[in-house]
Amino acid sequence: MDYAAQLEELLGLRGLEYRYNQSKKELFHEAIANDKGRIRKDGPRDEQKAYATQLGDEGPLVYYTDPEATGRRVLDTFAAAYPEIEDKVWWKSDFGKYDPDHYEGLLERVVAYLNEKGGHLYVQDLYCGQDPTYAVPYRFVGEYATHALFCRIMFPKGIEGVADEDGRRWTLLNVPSFLCEPDRDGSRSDAAIVIDFRRRIALVAGPADYCGTNKKTMFTVLNFMLPDQGFLPMHCSANVGEHNDAAILFGLSGTGKTTLSADPHRKLIGDDETGWTDEGVSNFEDGCYAKLIDLNKEAEPVIAAALEMPGTLIENVPPLPGKKLADTHPQELDLTDKSITENTRFAYGLECNPMVMEGAKGPHPQTIVMLTADAFGVLPPVSLLTKDEAMYHFVQGFTSKLAGTEVGVTEPKAAFSACFGAPFMSRFPSVYAELLAKKMVEAGARCILLNTGWTGGPYGVGKRMSLKYTRAMLNAALSGKLDDVPCDTHPVFKMRVPTTCPDVPDEILNPRNTWSDKDAYDAKAAELLAMFQKNYEDKNFGELGIPKVM
Repeated sequence: MDYAAQLEELLGLRGLEYRYNQSKKELFHEAIANDKGRIRKDGPRDEQKAYATQLGDEGPLVYYTDPEATGRRVLDTFAAAYPEIEDKVWWKSDFGKYDPDHYEGLLERVVAYLNEKGGHLYVQDLYCGQDPTYAVPYRFVGEYATHALFCRIMFPKGIEGVADEDGRRWTLLNVPSFLCEPDRDGSRSDAAIVIDFRRRIALVAGPADYCGTNKKTMFTVLNFMLPDQGFLPMHCSANVGEHNDAAILFGLSGTGKTTLSADPHRKLIGDDETGWTDEGVSNFEDGCYAKLIDLNKEAEPVIAAALEMPGTLIENVPPLPGKKLADTHPQELDLTDKSITENTRFAYGLECNPMVMEGAKGPHPQTIVMLTADAFGVLPPVSLLTKDEAMYHFVQGFTSKLAGTEVGVTEPKAAFSACFGAPFMSRFPSVYAELLAKKMVEAGARCILLNTGWTGGPYGVGKRMSLKYTRAMLNAALSGKLDDVPCDTHPVFKMRVPTTCPDVPDEILNPRNTWSDKDAYDAKAAELLAMFQKNYEDKNFGELGIPKVM
């Protein structure tokens, strides 16, 4: 059965033209000609959304989302709460229950809308995952050529050896021009993203046209499915050293996950979404989706060079004042301009990176790195974690939000995101933590907590740990040079802290040494410990079997 017949059987779509598996260059021109919608809060719903730069189709496409969708619409993201999955899903505010009857009615309305509207849809047949042992066939079907281009950039193509493709395929239907009606459709707003695990459908209905929705929705699907195969889906970057030594780096935004995984002496597996199977680690994706705001082109030369490459996609970077995008070289764009959103983005293929592992795969990791940016300035810059401590810090997923983001806020705020990606974790955190512990033991992997945050005092008093020292600590861990060094046990956080590290001054390894006011350090450390303990209790991690190590 061909794809058109399958779409009619699965969804009821009929009488439509499909533009199937078009190339990046074809989609570039289709997007400029056909993608229409709202790009300003007070604007019409038929404005041009995609533009060329001075480089034409030899450079990036520039795309503008609906102003209500400059990021993922997390409160509008759901799964249809069918009985067979209801007890398996980790329901929460950013992944809620959608009444199955309302969902089925909404899906019927969306399909009827498309059939009546007529015209064309873009279809891309791709995969989620580079490894055929778990790779899921992924069919994107949507109104916007830009979204089809994004998926063609970001997802693998032509994976050999995937079993039962038709029986395992997921279909994502993306219809930005449809407006949900909450009273009728059971939605929260005019948009709803609903995952249907029963029929392997993901529905994106309404103005939720941030490109990342097309990948994070499918990441959420893999996070649900892979544990049943004994595989661990991870929100992390991964790379491989010159001695075939793999490492994975977990971390929330701003902790250095992408920066630290980009190493001229190590080949990249991926920068965001990774699977750990019985054979090793592999990328879920075929591209990178990098933040552009305040990009340091010297520190991030791969991203900087890719900005002017064909087959790439810039999202929500404003045009220069008084200058048309068609007259602007992409390197001229003001990447500090956050007038549309701070979440400006750039999608580019892995082939834009000169140092990538063949097939975006690698062996079992020898080192697991958990990154945090502690703005309280009290966590050690590097700590060595046991299996139980690794589980604990993995489900806590701690980092800090900085002061100054709200009027009157003068102190950093603790931020906890389980498994370093809670919104996308569709199973309970303990499911992933137990798999991580099991695989860590089987692989004989070491685990470190690497703090890229503040030293000498909290944010506003101390200073950010230098990247030079952070890289030195990371390199020492990756090479095994911290495995047998003398360690002290931190009196508050109970973790083993190396007393020496190559190319790092001994005195900064104990954070208390860097504070002029030792009593203030002790008080702040006790305060952060209490935050860890409260989050542990609030999330019922103890009842889920996570050992309490702090």
